Amino acid sequence: MGTNTSLKRSLGLWAIVALGLGYMTPTVVFDTFGIVSKQTGGLVPLAYVVGLIVMLFTAISYGKMVKVFPSAGSAYTYTRETMGPRLGFLVGWASLLDYLLLPLVNAVIIRLYMESLFPDTSAWIWVLIYVAFVTVINAISMKSTSGVNVILVVFTLVLMAAFVVLGSIQLYKGMGTGTLLTIQPLFQANMHITAVLTGATVVCFSFIGFDAITMYTEEAKDINIMPKAIAFTVLIGGAVFFVGAYFAQTLFPDVSVFNVVDDTLPEIALYVGGVVFQLIFLSGAFAATIASGLASHSSVSRLLFVMGRNGVLPKRLFGYVHPKFRTPFFNVIFVGIVSLLAMGPSLELISAVINFGALIAFTFVNLSVIAYFVFKKKQYQTPKQVFSYIVMPTLGAAFTGVLWAHLHADAFIGGIVWVIIGVIYMFIMYKVFKKDITDLGVDEADQIMG
Repeated sequence: MGTNTSLKRSLGLWAIVALGLGYMTPTVVFDTFGIVSKQTGGLVPLAYVVGLIVMLFTAISYGKMVKVFPSAGSAYTYTRETMGPRLGFLVGWASLLDYLLLPLVNAVIIRLYMESLFPDTSAWIWVLIYVAFVTVINAISMKSTSGVNVILVVFTLVLMAAFVVLGSIQLYKGMGTGTLLTIQPLFQANMHITAVLTGATVVCFSFIGFDAITMYTEEAKDINIMPKAIAFTVLIGGAVFFVGAYFAQTLFPDVSVFNVVDDTLPEIALYVGGVVFQLIFLSGAFAATIASGLASHSSVSRLLFVMGRNGVLPKRLFGYVHPKFRTPFFNVIFVGIVSLLAMGPSLELISAVINFGALIAFTFVNLSVIAYFVFKKKQYQTPKQVFSYIVMPTLGAAFTGVLWAHLHADAFIGGIVWVIIGVIYMFIMYKVFKKDITDLGVDEADQIMG
């Protein structure tokens, strides 16, 4: 069924960075601003600084591992190859939860936007149209996906720049703190570190995307650009989030002005620029969500592809590459079908569980650096090697562990249930189908693309 057909190398550095930024959804900083501001006591920018520091350590580890294992698969591949296939499967299974639910969440956000604009129209229509659009683009061509994504990301960043300009004018007029230069959003005498860390677990969700671009390694024109793409995605995304959060916090020192704290983006735009800017800004948020939907849909399709190619999932279905489009066609369709669940009720629990899978992936990517370079390659002879391969990834794993300790209880419950399902699946493969996870290898020849 064409399982030997390879993915097409068509993505340059900035196309991959744009996919990462699109995945991260820059405008999400305004959607979650009210929630994080309430949790941290008005220190949203500080929460983003903490989140960025954690992500930078992990991004460096991703950069190291993507050069060693230049194939799609991300945390799943790295853990599998350095710490064993069984553990690799469970890490891949946990991160699959993160990747598989993000396209669905984007579909829910689009549904909510459209419901607010057209309350008399059935919600399922908007979900169907959106999912069909994203699925078709992803199924036809990765180049088409990246092209549309670049346009949407640029549009979103332009609107965020407009927000900064209008926000500066409002600050000059006396709104909020009445000044642009203030340390109030970063430090307060009565601040609580625990509250900031709790807020950082929420904003950690915003950074999910820099790791997902490792899924495009097999479609990069040159694999050597991947570490740069990862670093640029984290730094640019972190800068955008910080600037947005800083201006929002100086304009709105507390949440008392908002009628709806759970999603403050519409009201922030209204108070800063009026009704016209609110409509334009909402269109930017809409574009950002579609960009995230395109990127998240394509990345989970490629994770499923790698797991299918390895035989961990049924190979004839999940390991299939369309001979004409050179995309994991059936996986794209499968993710589209899952995304149709967005027609249902609120998905608050699913949104919380996403961070469970993400932090597992981040932790094990850091640990895989130690497992590979220290235990396999014995590269701990010089101070530079010790710092690079022991100190840095250990700090990265420790930081993600701290965020883990501050996750919402529902995230633990939902995540543990998903992991248990993965263990049962692994047991059934071994006992029923007589196929041990350790017997499932990666055919490196299949990873060479034309």
